[in-house]
Amino acid sequence: MSVHSYSRCWVHLIWGTLNRERLLDKKAAARVSRYLSEYVETKGVHMKINYVNADHVHALVDLPTGLSIEELVQLLKGSSSHWINANNLSAGKFAWGRGYGVFSVSESNVDQVAAYITGQEQHHRVRTFADEFQEFVERHGWRWQDEKPLKRLPARAVCVHRPKGRC
Repeated sequence: MSVHSYSRCWVHLIWGTLNRERLLDKKAAARVSRYLSEYVETKGVHMKINYVNADHVHALVDLPTGLSIEELVQLLKGSSSHWINANNLSAGKFAWGRGYGVFSVSESNVDQVAAYITGQEQHHRVRTFADEFQEFVERHGWRWQDEKPLKRLPARAVCVHRPKGRC
């Protein structure tokens, strides 16, 4: 970046565990939070704050000019899930869920969003992640569409796309 180019693009990132399951205990969540902060620093990304809950993460990041939102999310989710599994921080195989939320934050609201992220533990004593995320989506002008789990076919399902029900 040129010394004559300036960029400040704050984003509030939110992503959850696979199936929104509570996979991280407090100790593991604190370790993941530390890992995320240290990891992004090695990538030249400024993360003002993050909070890792048992089933989701909030992070306030100044998006650098050299990364797209998608690339940033892939860095955060990919590296952290690998690190969580390598350090056995969750029973069984750990995975983040599909998708994420990213919401722009004006410079004048950075401290307010940081305070919101800091208060996650207290906030989630009375509110679920699903409720919180739905509110974020709707507050930013989107219509909420909850993901439905895929239904499995019974073991003796008949295939209808082939003649005589043969699969």
